[in-house]
Amino acid sequence: MFHVSHTVSFFRGATPFALTGLSLALLGIQAASAQTAPQQQLERVTISGSAAALDRPAGSSSRLGLSLRETPASVTVVDKASIEARGASNTQEILKNVPGVVFADPPGSAGSVFYRGFGSGSLAQLYNGISVQYDAIAARPVDSWIVERVEAIGGPSSFLNGSGAVGGTLNVITKIADGSGDISRARVALGDRAQLAASLQRGLGDTGQVLRVELNRSEGALWTQGRDRSAWQATASWRAPLSSGLTHTLALERQHEKVSQPYWGTPMLRAADGTASGALRFDPATYGVNYNVQDGRYEQDVSWLRSLLEWQIAPATRLQHTLYHYEALRDYENVEAYTFKNGKHQVERSSALLQRHEQQVWGSRGELSHATRLAGLRSDFAFGWDWSFNQQTRFPLSIGGPFTGSFGLVDPYAPVVGSFLDVPGMSRAYTPGATNLLRSFALFAENRTEPGAGWSVVSALRADRIALDVRNHRAASASNPALFQTRFTPVTGRLGLVKDLSKDWQVYAQASTAADPPSGVLATAGFSALRDFDLTKGRQLELGSKLSFDEGRGSATLALYEIRRKNLSITDPNDATKLIPVGEQSSRGLELAARWRPAAAWQLGGHWSYTRARYETFVETLGSGASAVTVSRAGKTPANVPRVVAGLSADWQAHESLRLGADWRHVGKRYANTANTLWDEAYQLLGLSATLRITPQLTARARIDNVADTRYVASLSSSLPYLGAPRSVSGALDWQF
Repeated sequence: MFHVSHTVSFFRGATPFALTGLSLALLGIQAASAQTAPQQQLERVTISGSAAALDRPAGSSSRLGLSLRETPASVTVVDKASIEARGASNTQEILKNVPGVVFADPPGSAGSVFYRGFGSGSLAQLYNGISVQYDAIAARPVDSWIVERVEAIGGPSSFLNGSGAVGGTLNVITKIADGSGDISRARVALGDRAQLAASLQRGLGDTGQVLRVELNRSEGALWTQGRDRSAWQATASWRAPLSSGLTHTLALERQHEKVSQPYWGTPMLRAADGTASGALRFDPATYGVNYNVQDGRYEQDVSWLRSLLEWQIAPATRLQHTLYHYEALRDYENVEAYTFKNGKHQVERSSALLQRHEQQVWGSRGELSHATRLAGLRSDFAFGWDWSFNQQTRFPLSIGGPFTGSFGLVDPYAPVVGSFLDVPGMSRAYTPGATNLLRSFALFAENRTEPGAGWSVVSALRADRIALDVRNHRAASASNPALFQTRFTPVTGRLGLVKDLSKDWQVYAQASTAADPPSGVLATAGFSALRDFDLTKGRQLELGSKLSFDEGRGSATLALYEIRRKNLSITDPNDATKLIPVGEQSSRGLELAARWRPAAAWQLGGHWSYTRARYETFVETLGSGASAVTVSRAGKTPANVPRVVAGLSADWQAHESLRLGADWRHVGKRYANTANTLWDEAYQLLGLSATLRITPQLTARARIDNVADTRYVASLSSSLPYLGAPRSVSGALDWQF
């Protein structure tokens, strides 16, 4: 059956199909598939908090195939049906479903995510379970057409995927050939964000082989002046049975994205002496104004190749192996800093940067799982290895930093921005700065044992050997040697207990650990960040509960946690020119989520999270050179971490052919600096939606995001805040025949 989605968008602000912050986290939606009969095409809101939902697989949170209720951790899975039903346009919009998560995609760190009090440098953002160790940059939002589901694990999880993941793990799973049957589907979208996409899956006769192709192209102007984005993704996969129980899948994926004249932020209003403190203030007339050069760009090309082998050796024994290669080329050509001068009559521009990243990753991961009995007790095991080689070379050319000069003054409201190569001293001569060669090998094991009386014990252990060589391609110095080498051998793990109070109610407790660099990320860190330092040590204690109620029509989850990360790299309080690995950061929090279908026509949901994040030991350097001084930030809150994130949603089947929805999201006050002297107040976003089945084959959808046109800061900075999108309206027609 062939599916055509025709979308017309009328909006000023965020991209069309903006995903609301609450709905997907709280609602499971049974979306119509390409094979569904016409009379079933309108999505039906199902009970995502039901017993069936809690019994579905918890995904990458374990290699033992545990369900959500069997897992002693807070795990959120946003599946394909939920993603499509709410029209999420990219992977970051999908993250609105994860309680407590806040995010933004500024071009310099498009994977900017904060989870349980920790930022993207201490989070693992995986792609099909693979980290390229450059997540804050490489984990850019990807159009959701090719996404099968997104999984989130709260808290330390290095025992699963290696270094990083103190605050949590986010894993994007893309679509590949499977056994779901033939698929024929296409989408055409019109408006400021145009899209053309297709999905095709076919079985090859009675051979058991399956071919699948996903194609997607999107482009259009975004809400800021002069900012255009074009992107495409193409995937092809071939699933073939090699023998009884042995299946191989070959998957190839290509991604391209280009943003012309990227928006880097809006200058804040400052006091007469040039300082800024208190709540962030802006000149409303500068909203949407872009001060970047007219030919500024961000461009990325990515290739993934994966070979997936699955062997069901026996009913209780399975072997899986993934061989993969990742290649990326990222280019930046931008003027990135803007500051008000002479009151608010002029804007000074500085920090021109030409940057290129060439990165390749090769890897092999194998795991053997076996279900057995030990001393009469059910006991499931998983063992495996994880090997990777990561190489990245950077080609930076930076001119006119914020403290070394500017490129003149422009009108704040109608800037003449010029061209990138007009910057004195700028050229497109790519000269390598440094190459990081990162080699890692790990052995891991997991186990789940049921001692009886409703108890289960879940454990995991991972031992890594990490070798990093940093080759400096420029003039060597004491602080930047020609070759810097370091080695790490972290051991991380998890120990959890789950108790069934009844078949619908579980409580759990767990302790888990993680390790990550003391500053920076391993794919770019060098001598100044690592020296002879070891990796930081992160550990978490978590208590929680998972409950189905009202005969399966509702569910509720609770997680209470404490995380501590030690050995951060900080400035020596006695010498501002030195770094020492003695810093400490902590986070305590509570996460609640509930879903309920009180009547056939209603679906309700809500979530609320509280995070108290702080630096226990942290020293910051103010000034430079002989005038540099150190200041303790102990007791302060890390930037961009809100105390409260909350949301509510409601869907009403007003008529057999009409469904109405509303959702609300609250993000609490966040600080812009480690001194906590500059902040953005809490903001709230309201979304409205309607779905009308015109005929059994034709469905119309409408969506309004940020109904109140709230002005808010998506990513805080003490120098250049990055604003969120204003109101947006989208409409769509889906036709299936």
